[in-house]
Amino acid sequence: MSADVRKETMVERRVSYMLEKDGKFFIVENVPARVCVETGEQFFSPETVEQLQQIFWEHKEPKRVIETPVYEFAA
Repeated sequence: MSADVRKETMVERRVSYMLEKDGKFFIVENVPARVCVETGEQFFSPETVEQLQQIFWEHKEPKRVIETPVYEFAA
């Protein structure tokens, strides 16, 4: 086996994209991404990034709203 042959570690998945803006959290579900199976790192196409930006800039009506508890980490 050649050193140039590597196992594909990226897979196509639908993920949840999260953004914090002005102290509020926003979640977009079912976003297409390439995900590294080893690290979980997510990569988005330029078209997907543009569509995500439009969702936030246009203040589209959310599908649903959830309440999220916030905890303080005490060392």
